[in-house]
Amino acid sequence: MPFESLRDLIDVLEEKGQLIRVKTSVDPDLEVAEIMRRLMYAKDKPAVLFENVKGYTIPILGNTFGSKERLGIALEEDDFSHIGNRIVELTRMKMPTGVFGKLKMLPKLSEISDYGPKHIDNGPVKEVVLTEEKADLSTLPILRSFKGDAGRFITFGLTVTKHPDTEVTNMGVYRMQIINSKKAIMHWQIHKRGAQHLEILKDRRSQNESEGYKDRRIAAAVVIGADPATTFSAVAPVPEGMDKYLFSGIVRKKGIKLVKCNTVDLEVPANAEIVLEGYVDPDDIQIEGPFGDHTGYYTPPEPYPSFNLTCISRRKNPIYLTTVVGKPILEDAYIGQVIERSFLPLIQMFQPEVIDFSMPPAAWFQGLAIISIKKRYPGQAKKVMMGLWGMGQLSLTKMFITVDHDINVHDMDEVLWAMTTRTDPKRDLIFIENAPTDSLDPSSPLLNLGSKVGIDATTKWQQEGFNREIQVLAEVDEETQRYVGKRWHEYGFS
Repeated sequence: MPFESLRDLIDVLEEKGQLIRVKTSVDPDLEVAEIMRRLMYAKDKPAVLFENVKGYTIPILGNTFGSKERLGIALEEDDFSHIGNRIVELTRMKMPTGVFGKLKMLPKLSEISDYGPKHIDNGPVKEVVLTEEKADLSTLPILRSFKGDAGRFITFGLTVTKHPDTEVTNMGVYRMQIINSKKAIMHWQIHKRGAQHLEILKDRRSQNESEGYKDRRIAAAVVIGADPATTFSAVAPVPEGMDKYLFSGIVRKKGIKLVKCNTVDLEVPANAEIVLEGYVDPDDIQIEGPFGDHTGYYTPPEPYPSFNLTCISRRKNPIYLTTVVGKPILEDAYIGQVIERSFLPLIQMFQPEVIDFSMPPAAWFQGLAIISIKKRYPGQAKKVMMGLWGMGQLSLTKMFITVDHDINVHDMDEVLWAMTTRTDPKRDLIFIENAPTDSLDPSSPLLNLGSKVGIDATTKWQQEGFNREIQVLAEVDEETQRYVGKRWHEYGFS
């Protein structure tokens, strides 16, 4: 059975020795973040629940997803590609004809209907409802992570918005800098769907200003501490047009329970710990940052729209879920690895020659991706790279390396060997200028705009300009391998 809430996961992690409780008093200003970073950099350390937070009654949970083992527990999957396979299966499903065909399909249709969200009247997240007068962001133990940060930042809030035309729900993880008890800054970059929703609404309402309609704000709800599958779904770059609550149901294999917000026209997970309701105002622009980000650098101050609080709903004794970022490898790296595995089947649906795919954590995921392909014709490696640059969030990836199917994309020794033995820089590097880049890329010459490089490290064919005799790989023959293997213990080796 999937986890219905964050606290269900806490119970299981503690049972499995994957969580420790810290009863010593800790300060959310710098101290908690440094403890979490040290645990993550040390690797294979447990999740941590800080029960005695200086100045607050709400405990802090961190490093929750900071290992592959904990993510496997949280998502109840040993092989994360199963998540992607379920999506592919849904997109390829055809309705059968005839009575018997339809009867045969009933169990599958029932399974699909189970993935959809379930709307209920009430839930634990509504145990305490603080309307505009009483709602106060300063009651939450929000962290300041680095001394150079501009202030306290919510780092693991799931921001819920609706597409103004289709009303499809999106959830994204966008950091939020706290300005005062009622206001924060919403750092949704220009490429993110939340920002796109705001732009669509802003344009539509600007066109109607002649009719006296000038409110260009968009409703938003920030969920803190949802069930693990929903939290993962907010981070995941799902296909355009797919409702994130539906995607959460696909991940969990069971629909999520939703309740209506109190002050905005949105729905949120009924079993969440905390929900902040409000509006993002494009006419109230604030300077956000600096912030020590997952590139390992401070992102400089930039203008972003404000989030204005209208209500806080929460459990009676909520838990504040948070994460810290900084120079890799930290908690976000493990979540990124799950995304990499779960979205491989989707990549293969559009690029069937792709065998495997890797986004090394040290390259903060948007920096570098490595692809292995089963090559069938000249120029195919370049075709694959250009195709991937046209797919959603992969459009922000700065560097692609494409290798043959015999190279393990997760072994950098093999990748580097392929690059140096199968790549001629002049022939095999492609550059794209003035292309979209990640807003956080510290090396791009302009914000959101820079260049990309594709490296074709596949074996070259004559049609691709390789006019020499193709060299043969030096490999040990099977007879010698068997002979030495049989005598291995005779040599004194274990």
